[in-house]
Amino acid sequence: MPTVTRGRAKGQGQWALGHREPLNANEQQKKDDNPLNVRARIENVYAHRGFASIDPADLRGRFRWWGLYTQRRPGVDGGKTAVLEPHELEDEYFMLRVRMDGGQLTLPQLRAVADVSTRFGRDTADVTDRQNVQLHWVRVEDVPEIWRILESVGLSTQEACGDCPRVILGSPVAGVSAEEAVDARPLIEEITRRYIGDPAFSNLPRKFKSAISWLPDIPYECNDISFLGAVHPELGAGYDLWVGGGLSTNPMLAQRTGTFVSPERVPEVWEAVVSVFRDYGYRRLRNRARLKYLVKDWGIARFREVLETEYLGYRLPDLPRPPVPERLTDHIGVHRQRDGRYYIGVAPVVGRVSGGLLASLADVAERHGSGRVSATPMQKLLVLDVPADAIDAAVADLAAIGLSASPSPWRRSTMACTGIEFCKLAIVDTKDRATALVAELERRVPELDTPISIHVNGCPNACARTQTADIGLKGQLVTHEGRQVPGFQVHLGGGHGVHAGFGRKLRGLKVTSDELDDYVERLTRRYLAGRKESEPFAEWVVRVDEEELR
Repeated sequence: MPTVTRGRAKGQGQWALGHREPLNANEQQKKDDNPLNVRARIENVYAHRGFASIDPADLRGRFRWWGLYTQRRPGVDGGKTAVLEPHELEDEYFMLRVRMDGGQLTLPQLRAVADVSTRFGRDTADVTDRQNVQLHWVRVEDVPEIWRILESVGLSTQEACGDCPRVILGSPVAGVSAEEAVDARPLIEEITRRYIGDPAFSNLPRKFKSAISWLPDIPYECNDISFLGAVHPELGAGYDLWVGGGLSTNPMLAQRTGTFVSPERVPEVWEAVVSVFRDYGYRRLRNRARLKYLVKDWGIARFREVLETEYLGYRLPDLPRPPVPERLTDHIGVHRQRDGRYYIGVAPVVGRVSGGLLASLADVAERHGSGRVSATPMQKLLVLDVPADAIDAAVADLAAIGLSASPSPWRRSTMACTGIEFCKLAIVDTKDRATALVAELERRVPELDTPISIHVNGCPNACARTQTADIGLKGQLVTHEGRQVPGFQVHLGGGHGVHAGFGRKLRGLKVTSDELDDYVERLTRRYLAGRKESEPFAEWVVRVDEEELR
């Protein structure tokens, strides 16, 4: 047996190079038992014996592979987030994440989610910017029955969290958009059928985020892998392949591989990219275990070479750079479908809904459409397949339950993560604070005539895509009058498409939560007064002096 040098033994934890030791705690847990196996223990042991019976390695590790995180204990302030031990932060209830690959739901599926929320989640529900629905206050005793209800209509929580392939983003109007050349729904369905739950991909170095859409209505630069619609000059309609995106504390935008992927090859190319990550990804240090670090270190040319020669066994066709979208499409309002019917996009404030609201939404969709509803990566909801003569009634019924098809620019473009209400990593409140901010800005600056995106995050992890917003607000404690209070570091001028990039951070630019309304109003009024004709907020931020942004 060959001698392994000390450097080779340590390495970066890359399996393909023989670097399998030493293991950090997360890697050891996965090695000890495939996390997918925890389902049997939940069903046969924990659901019967209760929270106190749960093995800590399952509770804070493997449960995630079935969409379960313990939620934050009420009353623990943000200053304790990085100080307390996990058992001191966590409550005996769970957040449960429901996978909605591609974002589209049938009527039975929507009613099932609503039912689970009202019966088992204290009527909680959040539409996330990953097209999931998150529920709270879930007891481990109820999880098997929740799974039975969801799986009876084709939904799942499997690998909704964990070091595995997470939910696949897709266009909420796939299959109905008049602008779509390729419907990605069969591709997403094929990938989920073949690979989600496959033990070959249930132990990745970290989470793996995917997106597949013909339209520019997904944050394609922020995913580990994205297939964005493109037309090859000779091969026709297919996809432009991007890899290596991710935000959090060290954000990186995905890079084009320069390759064209025909629709029928999307599943196998997806499998090959995940396999590269599994085998070559860095496992030694958790903070370097995302695909973006491998892509950065290798460079896109080497990544493509390894992908093609070691995993695909063929070269992908080159693809000239397609046109860059002006911005991501959010689908709010009334839009004609390719079949002559319409879809209606509505805006729950910062994605906060409830089981009761989802049940009412199902009633509206059944009464005026086909029953189909979809969620967007902007925390919004669409009702599909509405006949022309039912539009006015549908819009009125949606407004009656608090879902506006013509929201203010503030309501339309503000997102927020879960925040301190439920998340153990959060430092500040997000959902309630962002909701109050929207209401206040609607009152103070009703004349805003163009969306300015505001993304509110409770910690540095950027679940609400803080760095790619016009105004990104990263929660932290700030010093005010000699004491620590909830506040935000401000990022300005981030974006996607032609404005792809991360928001500008100005030295010392932080605002307290109490100062937030005044700050955003002041900034907005300066933009409205000083912008050139049709100048987007992101361009104005780059152009003006720093003092204008304070």
